[in-house]
Amino acid sequence: MNVEFRFVRLVPMLAIMGIIFFLSHQPAGKIFLPDIPFLDKVAHGLIYSILANTVLWAFSPAYRAEKMFFVGFLTVLFCFFYGISDEFHQSFTKGRFVSAGDLIADTVGAFLAVIFWYKRIEPRLKANK
Repeated sequence: MNVEFRFVRLVPMLAIMGIIFFLSHQPAGKIFLPDIPFLDKVAHGLIYSILANTVLWAFSPAYRAEKMFFVGFLTVLFCFFYGISDEFHQSFTKGRFVSAGDLIADTVGAFLAVIFWYKRIEPRLKANK
């Protein structure tokens, strides 16, 4: 596998990380969410599940298949630590604050994405070879 191919596999992950960073940098009240209970947590879980999918895709298919549990663990751990950095970043944004609940939602979203990937997506990728 050449270097260019490896870099291309990182582009979606870096794009999602940039989107998360941009959204975290918005002052309180600038992003409108309807007043639905736990919608903020669902949004966190959703964006971090997307991040987890892009992290999984960044690994080569052969490596994912060979080290399935290790790659899944690394993916959730990466999302967890990016969530910590996201919450830290928010602490410097006007009207925003650190939330353990958001970090839990981020991690749960990543974990569910890993489970879904290995139950639904990975078998399809293997079948299409």
